Amino acid sequence: MSGGFHIVVCGSLVPDPLQTLEPIEGPTGPALKNEMMLPAVLDPWAGHALFEAAELAKNVPDSKVWLVSLGPKAKLQQLMMSIAQKVSFELVAIDGSAGGFTDPFDVAATLADAIGKIDGLDRSKLLLFGGCASASRDSGVTMQMVAERLDIVDQFLAVDKLTVGDDGVLEILERIEAGQYQASSCDGAPAMLGWATGSLPEPPNNPQVGMMNMRTVMPALQRAQAAQVGIGGVQYAAVELPKQRRETRVVNDTPAEEIAQEIVDWLKA
Repeated sequence: MSGGFHIVVCGSLVPDPLQTLEPIEGPTGPALKNEMMLPAVLDPWAGHALFEAAELAKNVPDSKVWLVSLGPKAKLQQLMMSIAQKVSFELVAIDGSAGGFTDPFDVAATLADAIGKIDGLDRSKLLLFGGCASASRDSGVTMQMVAERLDIVDQFLAVDKLTVGDDGVLEILERIEAGQYQASSCDGAPAMLGWATGSLPEPPNNPQVGMMNMRTVMPALQRAQAAQVGIGGVQYAAVELPKQRRETRVVNDTPAEEIAQEIVDWLKA
């Protein structure tokens, strides 16, 4: 195909999953205790989308990748120090909350507005990438709402594979139930793809890529506009960690049906 793609990846930071997260009631609603102090990583699903975007841009000439990230500016800067060495992209930073209690409607409006302002973006070549869900807020609707705001009607969720034909036709595999895939064809851009795990491993660090990216990352962070992203009209009655409960009993020669029934009774209790 000719002309290449303009690939915009929506992805931000989430707390490191190895950390203990403790919800608290903050001045503006639910929040995480010491959230600004928690180590952060790139959202895993957004990471798959970014790696797939970079691979596609490498294989399709004249393609370009933008990473649009909404999060606290200081935390985004820390995050970029690690992921900027993975693949080439141009950062579009938005200074705002990336917490798990933000309203996906507000997030989608903010992301769509930032994408619409990208200088040089050709909507006719646009492929909108992102995670099919989020490690901090598994609403699974943000990318769809961003696409709707950008007038993108061809939307694919839980994508694991994208193949671009010589004629520009997109062949897409989406996960469905029972471990099967739904195969779809799309005439081309614009389209939105919400990625599951894809098929690519995490790229190794490349200091040269990192140095090239940081030339645009730092100015982008300095230009980052503040965005008011709240919890919208959602009301939380309470937020708390799941209670851990463990009761161990060793028995011998018990029929499987009896064990299963005991487990069911325990869950109901």
